Amino acid sequence: MYAIVLAGGYAKRLWPLTLDTPKALLPIAGKPILDYILEKLEALNPPLTRIVLSTNQHFQPQFKQWLSSRPYRNVVLLPDESDSEVQKPGAIKAMANITAFADEDDVLVIAGDGMFNDDLSGMMKAFYKKKTPVVAVYPVKSLEEAKRCAVISADKTGKITAFAEKPKEPKTTQVCGAVYAFPKTVKNRLAEYLAEELPADQPGRFVEWLYKKEPVYGYFLKDYLWDIGTHEAYKECNEHFGNCK
Repeated sequence: MYAIVLAGGYAKRLWPLTLDTPKALLPIAGKPILDYILEKLEALNPPLTRIVLSTNQHFQPQFKQWLSSRPYRNVVLLPDESDSEVQKPGAIKAMANITAFADEDDVLVIAGDGMFNDDLSGMMKAFYKKKTPVVAVYPVKSLEEAKRCAVISADKTGKITAFAEKPKEPKTTQVCGAVYAFPKTVKNRLAEYLAEELPADQPGRFVEWLYKKEPVYGYFLKDYLWDIGTHEAYKECNEHFGNCK
């Protein structure tokens, strides 16, 4: 298995913090978000064959500088061909481009702007047992917050039975986080999805489409997942992880 970390966004909602710094390198309790993510990925057993960091041309120098001062193994920086938000292909297209040329069997996809306490070993065990797509699930704090998320329902086995990206009237606070384990066949599904000319950004849109095509299971995290999309979320996450020290 290899991993794709999606870090190609421009995070305009977080300006001015992200004018000159990619969101994935913003510090949480004094440490860049990417360090938390890479530490979790490097701790997996069996180990990942490589970690592909999907970035953009605009922030490539910052990512190169960050990686040059880190001990991480088998990390590849792969910028898209755009140098502006208008031109960027989108997260789903980036996933499709990378998986299309990968030789490894399976792939773990994770957003470069998510913070959570759980390690990923439990989710990986669930994936290796089922060998079908498995996605991270956690509860948000209110129905209002759920409106900004991918809301899911699942049966007793964990199989997802309903999935709605950013619903206007969510019926539950159970949501899908941007952590996904896919079998090798996902490359074919991604190509199929894009051939239908569906939205190429927001990876949750792909999962929303995929669960209608084949079984997709949720793995329930033990704790909250912070999606660093607003100044308020960034502040709250900093406070939480600062207090955990």
